[in-house]
Amino acid sequence: MVSVGELGTIEVRVSPADKFREYLATQGMRLTPERITLLDEVFSTHEHFDAEQLAMRLATREASKRVSRASVYRNLELLVKAGLLRTVARAHNREVYEHDYGYPQHDHLICKKCGSLTEFHNEELSEMLDKIALEHGFRASGHRLEVYGLCAECSRPPRQRHRKLDMI
Repeated sequence: MVSVGELGTIEVRVSPADKFREYLATQGMRLTPERITLLDEVFSTHEHFDAEQLAMRLATREASKRVSRASVYRNLELLVKAGLLRTVARAHNREVYEHDYGYPQHDHLICKKCGSLTEFHNEELSEMLDKIALEHGFRASGHRLEVYGLCAECSRPPRQRHRKLDMI
């Protein structure tokens, strides 16, 4: 198992901006300054985020580079369709976004109690899925695994403090 910091990145030939520009052109749209600002913010770090968190980060920018909340929601969907982002389900019926472009294949452990998300890569798991696909005559192009349960912190037994009356 590999932690999030060890997954690294994948060398890509086309920048996220160029890939987004190409996708938008196929849709009869253009890469506006607002979309560039949003793209720069999304790819400035590799963190999982939801639309509200991104909108709040963009709201703190200087007035000339702000992006409206409606634009954030519209363009996140475009970034997913362009293959730059993907959604990951989280606990409490909440979806977050993560980089899909320039980031290695990985899977997720999702805590149903606190919502924490742990990324990992396991080569044996990938090989097993390839073998299963082959057995069924299926050409796999990738996989997405989300495992739900309790993280180490949430699965610990609760610490009980003794009441003073119990100590008598």
